[in-house]
Amino acid sequence: MVEPRDRAADEGGPEVRPETAAVLAGRTVDERSLAPVLYPTSTFGFDTVEEGRRQATAVAPDRFYSRYGNPTINAFEATIAELEGAEAARAFASGMGAVSAVVLGICSTGDHIVAQRQLYAGTQLFLQTACPRFGIDVTFVDGTQPGAFAEAVVPGKTMLVLAETPANPRLDIVDLDALGAIANALTVVDSTFATPLGQTPLAHGVDLVLHSATKGIAGHNDATIGVVAGSDDLLTWLWGFAVLHGANASPYDAYNAHRGVRTLDVRLRHQAESARLLAEYLEAHDGVSDVRYPGLPSHPQHELAGRQMRTMGGLLTFDLAGGIDAGRRFVEATSIAR
Repeated sequence: MVEPRDRAADEGGPEVRPETAAVLAGRTVDERSLAPVLYPTSTFGFDTVEEGRRQATAVAPDRFYSRYGNPTINAFEATIAELEGAEAARAFASGMGAVSAVVLGICSTGDHIVAQRQLYAGTQLFLQTACPRFGIDVTFVDGTQPGAFAEAVVPGKTMLVLAETPANPRLDIVDLDALGAIANALTVVDSTFATPLGQTPLAHGVDLVLHSATKGIAGHNDATIGVVAGSDDLLTWLWGFAVLHGANASPYDAYNAHRGVRTLDVRLRHQAESARLLAEYLEAHDGVSDVRYPGLPSHPQHELAGRQMRTMGGLLTFDLAGGIDAGRRFVEATSIAR
């Protein structure tokens, strides 16, 4: 799998860096539009029976019924696929919609999942409560420990290895090369905190990458949407699951998220610089007992983050010396960060 900057050159066109591809996101040849086009319709009409048949039997058709596909949604998916260096991408109603589609779309009763212990709370709760109801076993491991994922894989039983890096909330970093080397199960990375411009897990051999595009990708607090990128075969299968379970994204959210992609590079670079400055300031503050930011040399996986991330991201986490009470006072006293 090649990254966008290499793929354009391979196809005979000019070399296009991911940052440039993000700015160009949404341009459509047929509409001659330089910005994403919003199609708010739920249903499309047909001039002929043959046209209707073709749309009804296609994978992710762009002009049939918006639960199956929509030009606005499809354009957003194509942009994410390009930025991730993937064959295809599919959008879902939320980040958790993407997680549940991957887990339940791939795993069946009797299957096994190896998951990182340091996960977004919603994902962790889903694995702990929903999976047992479907007869899916889950083993949690410390994703920062070398070999932890591979050692927990049960050949013939483990279907998924699920990781998140940087992980919410402590920003633990997982070795993407080691994850991509696992051959006996499909590997999935939640790359929400990094965004496609921060790292590209597929380039390390990982099978699927997912995002809560609600956060960094959309970036403006006006979209709730998830997305998964990977091989065309896997994404076709997940698309079928999403259609049957109604986990499709809204055209409005896809439009807003697509618009957000165009400013992602500028936002990410400034956020990363602000996060670095804040992390350095807090690390030297007497009232702070611990700071976690991948860009700090004190971060346990600082060197690993430097090898696999283009930027260190715009998020940091820290502990106050005064404990929970001090934390409560701090949060309630903030006015800019809400």
